[in-house]
Amino acid sequence: MADVVVPGSKSETNRLLFLAAAADGRTVLHRPLVADDTEACARALAALGYDIDITPADRWTVTGRPEGPATTEASIDTRDGATGARFLPGLAAAGHGIFHFTASEQMRRRPITPLLQALRTLGADIDRDTLPYTLRADGLSGGRLVVDAGVSSQYLTALLLAGPLTRTGLTLHVTQLVSAPYIDITLKLMRLFGARVERTGDVFRVEPGGYTSPGEVTVEPDASTASYFLAAAAISPGRSVTVPGLGSDSAQGDLGFARVLADMGATVDLKLDSVTVTGPDRLRGVTVDLHHLSDTMPTLAAIAPLATGPVRITNVANTRVKECDRLEACAAGLWALGVPVATGKDWIEIQPAQPNAARVATWRDHRIAMAFSVLGLRVPGIELDDPGCVIKTCPGFHGLLAELTARWEKEPVS
Repeated sequence: MADVVVPGSKSETNRLLFLAAAADGRTVLHRPLVADDTEACARALAALGYDIDITPADRWTVTGRPEGPATTEASIDTRDGATGARFLPGLAAAGHGIFHFTASEQMRRRPITPLLQALRTLGADIDRDTLPYTLRADGLSGGRLVVDAGVSSQYLTALLLAGPLTRTGLTLHVTQLVSAPYIDITLKLMRLFGARVERTGDVFRVEPGGYTSPGEVTVEPDASTASYFLAAAAISPGRSVTVPGLGSDSAQGDLGFARVLADMGATVDLKLDSVTVTGPDRLRGVTVDLHHLSDTMPTLAAIAPLATGPVRITNVANTRVKECDRLEACAAGLWALGVPVATGKDWIEIQPAQPNAARVATWRDHRIAMAFSVLGLRVPGIELDDPGCVIKTCPGFHGLLAELTARWEKEPVS
């Protein structure tokens, strides 16, 4: 059995950065994710005038400003990060000033228009519907909004986070929602910072009044990143991986990937403070709806050829508007390896096969790179065209995977 210490959750880190910046008081984040997405968010907050210290790497400190950004004009570059690009406009709009938002070419291609339209309704003046744009802020009024979060739950999270900063509070009626567990993370952390937020079915009510820092917060390991190491165990007969610090009380929906592996025949031991997966002789085929844990779709697609039957992944249309079109990127990678695969609008089906060695295009997508790296444990000769793109969420990924396999080579199979 091998423990893998997975870096902190991106979802928690970037939400906590927003909350700490908006809160009354000083917040210390222990074990934040140190990666391109979170550093971009932290530097964007610094550009807005917030006092933020990201050294040492395992202990970030933010001094909040309930009154909003300290500067009245700033340029904010969120780089490749979707969470920063979607969360921070609400923070800026709750203040006063002129804020110029930009991002990488990859992020500019990703949808953001519904969020900008919602912020306009609340009082922000925004000159364009896509990145880059200029936001003129004079506070947020509050009120009632209808939110379609069927493409990204981050639209809803962004508005929820901004809710306590509005003058009269927010009532949000959600018509569609993808990746719902991420909203549970948002609500949990908002309440930690003293927000009054309630959910009744598809309606969320956020009271005005701002946030208060709890002082110190420890970030959980990232469940999406954990999926790669759990998958590595699942395709390695008799081998086990334990991820400490990520257990049954976690609000991270992607921990549900362990249940998918259990359905395929892996042995899963989920404790309060850890999760362990042990690989069977061979995984079974499965049909699974990953609508609410769609970031794990590439992980499952990559290991699917090693199952005894077809693997069909459904209800994941939103993966087509991530860092790349992940359905087609997975299909292209599998075809390159000689694996029969088919896709539809919101599904992918992979047939059992013995993959060949080949070069796989990552499309600068960290999840494609990490997923096919796992398959490489069983298929010698897989190469990635851009292995370095993992810096987005897990800069040390390849080292962690190499350490895991080195430990397995020294230990007998259980």
